[in-house]
Amino acid sequence: MAQRVTGLAMGGASAEDAGLTSGLFNTTQVVGGSLGLAVLTTLAASRTESLTGQGADALAATADGYRLAFRAATGVAATGLALAAAVLRPAPSGRAR
Repeated sequence: MAQRVTGLAMGGASAEDAGLTSGLFNTTQVVGGSLGLAVLTTLAASRTESLTGQGADALAATADGYRLAFRAATGVAATGLALAAAVLRPAPSGRAR
């Protein structure tokens, strides 16, 4: 799957722009993953702190914080998958039907 995504990202790049396109693609992957992890960790920690401040058990509050983060990650992944399915189409084969 990763090869197909890389192929889609690099497929339209000219020979002169291949290096720039590759660099932007790789940078986007790294920064996107790091930023996503930071947001989800902050979300989990905030929820855990909120529940602990309301008197909830620390272990239960931590589990609920992670549950919220995993649900948010699932929502983001499902949205990304739906957008990719709607936007990305294979190139026409050139054969007449």
